[in-house]
Amino acid sequence: MNVVFYGTPDFAVPALTRLLDSPHRVAAVVTQPDRRRGRGQRLGPPPVKRVAAASGIAILQPERPGGSAFLATLSELEPDLAIVAAYGRMLPDAVLDVPRLGTINIHPSLLPRYRGAAPVQRAVIAGETETGVTIMRLVREMDAGPLFARRTRLIAPDETSAAVESDLARLGAELLLEVVRHLETGTAVEQPQDHAAATFAPRLSREDGNIDWHASAADIHNLVRGLHPWPHAASVLDGARYLIHRTAIAGSAGPHPPAPGTIVDSSGDRLLVSAGDGGTIAILEIQPEGRRRLETRAFLAGHRWSPGQRFDTPAA
Repeated sequence: MNVVFYGTPDFAVPALTRLLDSPHRVAAVVTQPDRRRGRGQRLGPPPVKRVAAASGIAILQPERPGGSAFLATLSELEPDLAIVAAYGRMLPDAVLDVPRLGTINIHPSLLPRYRGAAPVQRAVIAGETETGVTIMRLVREMDAGPLFARRTRLIAPDETSAAVESDLARLGAELLLEVVRHLETGTAVEQPQDHAAATFAPRLSREDGNIDWHASAADIHNLVRGLHPWPHAASVLDGARYLIHRTAIAGSAGPHPPAPGTIVDSSGDRLLVSAGDGGTIAILEIQPEGRRRLETRAFLAGHRWSPGQRFDTPAA
């Protein structure tokens, strides 16, 4: 079939790669415009563009994917099918309807749960033990189209959202080709979603990373791993902000636990902080904002933190 592929970040790369290795023809790749990134704010292409350029595929980077010029170009390609994987922009009905077989999407959750921009991160933050990937038809309402197929995956207790999302990208690429084959042969089955069971995963912000030490140790640990690689969990001590990259649940703070956020041990490679449920969190990697990330032993060698010092907690 003649396929148009929409995608931007690393999550979309496995699906594009599998399509390029398949019998189908990728007529064009649609990705977001190049952006300035990093400390140097250098202009750079998105990951999907790099793959497409290396394969000699036509690349489209519209600022407005609903504009008349883009719609005309898309129509000239005469696609049988369009595939979306983390493109990052809403597509209007006029664009969705151009391909003969419509437009399908790879979504990293078990729809109808976790519709929205941050499904993997929100699932990890919530402490879910299972997630998955869904292939669905795109419709006007966000992530509400009928489902073609789903595949589940367990979430390990210490896995970060980055690790989970990377594996879901691989699973989604495998499942995609199965669905495309059924669409090509006319054997695809679409199942409506149970909209009453829908939950939502709104876009993350820097403020989502503020650690509330009154939460349980498990909830704080889930926040840390859920917000990796961005925006990271963070807290403030003595007016300075620190990013918390890696933690572990360390057990009870004793029969008379100190106030939440209090350091209970800061020796060797141990940096234990009390949580709101009487448990403790072991901080394993930490980063003073604007400086480099360090394992706890290296960090404490240069910071004289003592039991009794307390991280700030946002007001209730």
